[in-house]
Amino acid sequence: MKIQAIRAIAREHHIKPLPPSKLELVRAIQSREGNFPCFGTAVDGECDRVDCIWREDCLGIYILDSPLIQS
Repeated sequence: MKIQAIRAIAREHHIKPLPPSKLELVRAIQSREGNFPCFGTAVDGECDRVDCIWREDCLGIYILDSPLIQS
């Protein structure tokens, strides 16, 4: 999903869209919607949230500082 669309969703939830990154915005939206803020934490492409609107973007992210990724 493009950042402009994410910012629009953030505004709908009264979340200031700047300066947070895409990752921070999506997690803030997830929290505001009552969901676990898990965007970008999937390990090895594993995620059981098949109905999540962020799934495609999420599974394409590799986050080095994720607490779920061991060094």
